[in-house]
Amino acid sequence: MKGIVLRAPGGLDRLELIDMPEPGAPGPGEMRVRLHASSLNYHDYGVVSGGMKAADGRIPMSDGAGVVEAVGQGVSEFAPGDHVVSCFFPHWQDGPPVVDNFKGVPGDGIDGYAREAVACPATWFTHAPRGYSHAEAATLTTAGLTAWRALVVNGGLKAGDVVLVLGTGGVSIFALQLAKLMGATVIATSSSDEKLERLRGMGADHVINYKQQPEWGRLAYDWTGGRGVDHVVEVGGPGTLPQSIAAVRVGGHISLIGVLTGRGGEVPTAALMARQARLQGLIVGNRRHQMDFVRAIESTGLKPVIDRSFALPQIADAFRHQEAGAHFGKICLEF
Repeated sequence: MKGIVLRAPGGLDRLELIDMPEPGAPGPGEMRVRLHASSLNYHDYGVVSGGMKAADGRIPMSDGAGVVEAVGQGVSEFAPGDHVVSCFFPHWQDGPPVVDNFKGVPGDGIDGYAREAVACPATWFTHAPRGYSHAEAATLTTAGLTAWRALVVNGGLKAGDVVLVLGTGGVSIFALQLAKLMGATVIATSSSDEKLERLRGMGADHVINYKQQPEWGRLAYDWTGGRGVDHVVEVGGPGTLPQSIAAVRVGGHISLIGVLTGRGGEVPTAALMARQARLQGLIVGNRRHQMDFVRAIESTGLKPVIDRSFALPQIADAFRHQEAGAHFGKICLEF
């Protein structure tokens, strides 16, 4: 079968398409999955670009979706022909967070899903939503589940809340969709007026061009009538956190899920204290969260926004498209 490996020290020109052996028959508790899609995340980009040091020969990609081909002894949750999607933290099945690193994450600490088939424990996957394509299912593992955990699991999102989303990447688009499905009001930001119009078309109630309005946090706060937003899905990190704090209401919730502007920086602690807001870091979610998310998708009809798909041998081009920042929603690999 075909697969992609990353040669040390990393970099998009170090991604190599190779022939690799097909996985054998699944053992007890395992299943063999024929993979058909993956999706790109900034975590994956950090790995393949060399920013996050991976072992030489690592198979990248943390998201994988496909069809069960065979199940091993003792597997009753899945059957051949089932459509499935992988879990970001395969060893975190349920309960509160138990991991603070990526040692067990496919595509980083262990081999990922940029290959045509895999045999692994059945608990490393969940059922995919009914009616989803493989590419659509592959968007859920990281981006979709992160938005779900930020707003629903940790945030307790309810109808009437106000949600602030930053940019038009996968997590932010999922957050916008989830918020609107649950009856919330959404404020969205982008540096592109064209993208802002697309966000309006998806239901955003108010949009802000953050390049033209550098004090966008204050604008969001003022737009709520001086109450502030209930939830911020914070993907930028130190470069955007001060404005997110300026936007949030007293006692509000900021989900810190991204470091697009850097890994460290000053935090306006006095402003955060004055807001008495909850600033909560999070990394994706557990298998139970994903199963709950899939059930919510099936009951609401939510569909992910896919910007563009690439074939597996075009993986470097897919990451260059991500690098350019012109995408709206998710970028996928289909194979």
